[in-house]
Amino acid sequence: MSVLDVRDLRMRYGSTDVLTGVTFQAHRGEVLALLGPNGAGKTTTIEILEGFRKRSAGEVSVLGVDPARGDEAWRAGLGIVLQSWRDHGRWRVRELLAHLATYYVPYRTPWPADELMERVGLTEHAGKRVSRLSGGQRRRLDVAVGIVGRPDLLFLDEPTVGFDPEARRDFHDLVHQLVDFEDTTILLTTHDLDEAEKLADRILVLAGGRVIADGSADALSRRMNTAAEVRWSRGGERFVHASTDSTAFVRQLFAQYGEEIADLEVRRASLEDTYMALVRGVESGAADRAVREFEEVAR
Repeated sequence: MSVLDVRDLRMRYGSTDVLTGVTFQAHRGEVLALLGPNGAGKTTTIEILEGFRKRSAGEVSVLGVDPARGDEAWRAGLGIVLQSWRDHGRWRVRELLAHLATYYVPYRTPWPADELMERVGLTEHAGKRVSRLSGGQRRRLDVAVGIVGRPDLLFLDEPTVGFDPEARRDFHDLVHQLVDFEDTTILLTTHDLDEAEKLADRILVLAGGRVIADGSADALSRRMNTAAEVRWSRGGERFVHASTDSTAFVRQLFAQYGEEIADLEVRRASLEDTYMALVRGVESGAADRAVREFEEVAR
């Protein structure tokens, strides 16, 4: 059974179509990154999946249930980490997590507060009031609140905003632990393309009201045929060449110069390069063509 199964999802506000046929699936233990420019419909899609907004049309199944009809037991299987929240400032960290865990007890076994604080790096702040946490510490608490019920499906909205590099690395380790040991499915929305490339098994690009790309970062780069950068040196000089077929170019290079070639390096297009090429294609009116190309590859 798919953890997420979305087919031809549509959403209209008045006379404006925000989602015009979003389709994708996600399986247990998979990390998906949902990318797209502002106004692409990411938030609307997520709110529909979480059961907070009713769709205009289409079929949606989340943990085997239509989110429009989800009950408390169903909601207990979801974890949500929002961009920010400012509640519970007077609570102490451990007390808050222990209290929130009690709401999950009728439906599942939540994380013990002490173990959860250790997982997210808040043990030394257990007795501190939430209002006195630093920005990075507060974000760690946001994550702890989202996973206290050991969710089967976790929604992460810009999860590492405000994190320093060490905290970001620790968070990435936590995501991998949730997937590897808890078999959690994660849907991540972020503007940090480097983070998406590091964490996600699959990238979904939402633009023009529909998913125009679905695949790993490497697969999307190959499908877009974005130019790779080939660097090498010969006779003490450095050279750089952009090529959409780097393998053929390197073969030609060695056929022509042989052992004179040194320090060869091939840099494939980054996720940022691929993403920008996709979005620009949509903005230039090539959305339908982009969708057809990816559907053809998928078949």
